[in-house]
Amino acid sequence: MLPTLAQGPVIRRPYALRVAAALDSNAWACRALDELRERYGPGPVLVSVPGRRALVLLSVEDVHRVLGETGAAFTAANKEKTAALSHFEPDAVLITRGASRKPRRLFNEAALDHPAPEHRFHEAFRDAVRQEARPLLRHETLDWKRFHAAYQRIVRRIVFGDAARDDERITELRDKLRGDGNWFMLHRKRHRLRTELFVRSQKYLDLPEPGGLARAVRATPAAADVKPVAQMQHWFFAFDAAPIGAYLALGLLAGRRTEAARARTDHGYLRACVLESQRLWPTSLAILRDSTVETRWPGGPPVPAGTAVFFYSSYFHRDARRLPYADRFEPEVWLDGRAEADWGIAPFSRGPAECPGRNIVLFTSATLLAELLRRQWRLSSPHRLGPGRPLPRTVDHTSLRLTTADHLRTTK
Repeated sequence: MLPTLAQGPVIRRPYALRVAAALDSNAWACRALDELRERYGPGPVLVSVPGRRALVLLSVEDVHRVLGETGAAFTAANKEKTAALSHFEPDAVLITRGASRKPRRLFNEAALDHPAPEHRFHEAFRDAVRQEARPLLRHETLDWKRFHAAYQRIVRRIVFGDAARDDERITELRDKLRGDGNWFMLHRKRHRLRTELFVRSQKYLDLPEPGGLARAVRATPAAADVKPVAQMQHWFFAFDAAPIGAYLALGLLAGRRTEAARARTDHGYLRACVLESQRLWPTSLAILRDSTVETRWPGGPPVPAGTAVFFYSSYFHRDARRLPYADRFEPEVWLDGRAEADWGIAPFSRGPAECPGRNIVLFTSATLLAELLRRQWRLSSPHRLGPGRPLPRTVDHTSLRLTTADHLRTTK
């Protein structure tokens, strides 16, 4: 857990991520969990952490149970998650308990058109993506800073509308508060910044003709306790993990001519490439739940309510005992149903708390990559993302660099 916390559970710390990638800390963590499984068997293991007891999941069957029973025996509003996210989105559905959760969840699903494969405003979203992709195509090289800045403009346009395109202050506020969230309850709440973020978000909702998802929010009925602006701010936060998966997917395709050629003409395959990137390097390093009732597990004593439940994403996404493709790039598993049938593979969570914005994120990332793949890219940084050997379990996306193939030829 320590490298996971060091990297930043809410927003990544670049230096810690660089060290974690150099040490491949996710591989260490997976070996530690393998040792637990060998010692105690496949059932969940109850461990002590400072001030808490946590149930560490080691089998897909138990993952299925916990994710499937979220909202009944388990809650997504885990204590640690609530402490982290309450710095900037205390009323978001993800950390809501009690009677308010159901109407907030239904509001999110309605405004995001979940589970439809395309949002009702997808044409406007596509236009925004294409417009922001054009400047990237004018350069011979692509790095994380440039890619991330373009993606943030896309996110602002999709969530708040075109009027927010250049509102870098709203992104700055979000990220400052997310940085506070990395410290959970150890960092004081900065109410002034949180109020400024709320006021800026509300401004785009109050426009005579709001754009982006703000337009869907205005069209979706909501009771007073739903707090639509809080839900929008959650989308704004959750969307920020998307560029990591998209950029790494581009890095994977840059080293694979056959797959890149197919991705240029097959949008479904390109979407599968994004999902496969998320499987290989989950942007949610862990999925957390708290039990709300006493639970019983085969071969063990009753576990009291209020116990944390810990699902380490990389352990299940890269489990070579179950997955023959564990450490290689295999987009086909998302096309033939193998990945969807496996509850251990959950890049957007699963069950009643599955991310309702999943399809918007996949649409956005696949559309952006389709534009960028108009050019041929090659890796120009020493990342081990090519075929022929197992992919590392930890990767530093911030130092990944790409160069167009034409540029490489002219500089040799």
